[in-house]
Amino acid sequence: MESLTDDARWKALTDAEDKALTLFDAIEAAGIIAPGRSEAEVDADIAVLALERFGIERHWHQCNVRAGANTVTTFHDKPPLRVIQADDTVYVDLGPVFAEWEADVGRTYAVGESAAKHALVGALETVFEAVRAEATPDMTGAALYALACRMAEAHGYVFGGAIAGHVVAEFPHAVWPGDKDQQRISPNNRTRLSDPDPFGRPRHWILEVHLLEPGRQWGGFYERLLRF
Repeated sequence: MESLTDDARWKALTDAEDKALTLFDAIEAAGIIAPGRSEAEVDADIAVLALERFGIERHWHQCNVRAGANTVTTFHDKPPLRVIQADDTVYVDLGPVFAEWEADVGRTYAVGESAAKHALVGALETVFEAVRAEATPDMTGAALYALACRMAEAHGYVFGGAIAGHVVAEFPHAVWPGDKDQQRISPNNRTRLSDPDPFGRPRHWILEVHLLEPGRQWGGFYERLLRF
């Protein structure tokens, strides 16, 4: 594996995230997420836009579009496809690869006028920043997951994720050797965030916030790099 300084690796990851956020801006400007459109249609249009406007040919994970009741599900769930309704929340999870660097960003949209749904969308970044502000490199993945759950509850929501994030790195980190639990922010990860990766380098993390309304009928998702 190519030897880069940690500063160079971090810069590459932040540059990749910045480009992925620009893709989100383009998705919004194109009006791709709208009532009457299926999750599959949104997914397909994002793939075309990513290729034609940004030259993105590789994704380290599939684009994940969830609407309405499907917003309570997580990445590995396979719910029936839905059509976006007039008053839904819709979340989009992008995993583009820029050169050899993985990005992972997620946003949620409230497409109708529901005050409760707009409030949850607004709370996602608030909870993210509250978790980030208390996170430290010496925390274990399990401790950070517990913190994310507490912050969700403190803001009036339920934490909906089985994990609260994961490692991000050069593509493809998913095939790295070792215990996969140590690459996730979850109750099963008792290693510190600052512990080295399988190649002896610092690990870099994505922080995920998945909030559900108290009745667990709908929710939202937000993720970005964890910056200490």
